[in-house]
Amino acid sequence: MRQDGGERRLFFPFTAVVGQERAKLALLCVAVDPTIGGVLLSGDKGTGKSTLVRALAQVLPEIEVVEGCPFNCNPRNPLEMCDSCYRAYAEGRELKAVKRRMRVVDMPLSITVDRLVGTIDVRRVLTEGVRAFQPGLLAEANRNILYIDEVNLLDDYIADLLLDAAATGWNIVEREGVSVRHPARFILVGSMNPEEGELRPQLLDRFGLYVRVEASQDPEERVEIVRRVEEFHRDPLAFYKKYERREAELRERVRRARELVNLVEVDDDLLKTLAETVVKMGIRTHRAEIVTVKAAKAIAALEGRTRVTEDDLRRAMELAIPHRLRRKPLEPPRGLSLPPPAEEGERGGAPQAQRGMGGAQGGAQGPSGGGPREEVFKVA
Repeated sequence: MRQDGGERRLFFPFTAVVGQERAKLALLCVAVDPTIGGVLLSGDKGTGKSTLVRALAQVLPEIEVVEGCPFNCNPRNPLEMCDSCYRAYAEGRELKAVKRRMRVVDMPLSITVDRLVGTIDVRRVLTEGVRAFQPGLLAEANRNILYIDEVNLLDDYIADLLLDAAATGWNIVEREGVSVRHPARFILVGSMNPEEGELRPQLLDRFGLYVRVEASQDPEERVEIVRRVEEFHRDPLAFYKKYERREAELRERVRRARELVNLVEVDDDLLKTLAETVVKMGIRTHRAEIVTVKAAKAIAALEGRTRVTEDDLRRAMELAIPHRLRRKPLEPPRGLSLPPPAEEGERGGAPQAQRGMGGAQGGAQGPSGGGPREEVFKVA
């Protein structure tokens, strides 16, 4: 349950979603390492894309922010501070920190430029000598999740501004010679129905990971989805309590993975194999290898390991490569040939993530719980 400023909101639990293991894994990867560049969920309406995104915030650990700062600045890292917080930090003044839960910030398709980036009151700047800045949605999204539903219908100019901020991690607003900037480091998640229009290739490539979300064709899964959704609607609080322990365990796993991910290493042989594979696929952007390695490290960290395996790399490629194979945004992937998965008996170390990457396991959205096949991670 989310409680922000007295507002109580109950979302469908992340660990209660049936199937969609690949989408879950992609979202958890960017939760561990936001520099992966976000996730694009593409699929028909009613497959649970929005449900997954809103549920993600419930399994993310709390973050420390500077009290009273409208930009959610990180009090421990000067590289993630606005000008005001950095000035105080440089002068040796104490920055009081408070803990806050991450949340989903929705970006409407009708958003204006000023609402997105913020506005400067030039008159007050000239008459009073103060930087009168009204923060926009990018300030609100800093260190949170920025969610854009139907991202393929977003205005081109708005999309360009968003991409600039996402790429640099900063939002810079300039008006009449007055400039204000603040950090804009957010987990970018977009969803779209490809039947409603294509996504610009420039925007498509900027999403680090891509998942095709499809409704389950397994009758038993579909029945289970109906049962759990009905149970949630009948008594949301009791249903959430049922999955509260799993939510807490996954939240702790994400917290530990965030601390571990920078210690994860990749063997040169795996890097060479990845580069050769990408070249053979005819992919020209270096972003393919960079994102794949980041995702593979996040997968290893989620499983409590400090070394990437071949299986980690394969799973990461399934998320980072397909949308970069296409000559047109909606053209089916071609030439994707990934290393075969390792047998379950050959894996060691920490509990492995349930992949569900293919066949009937790409199920529709609904609760997960029940058998271990439906969980994102096995809980020891």
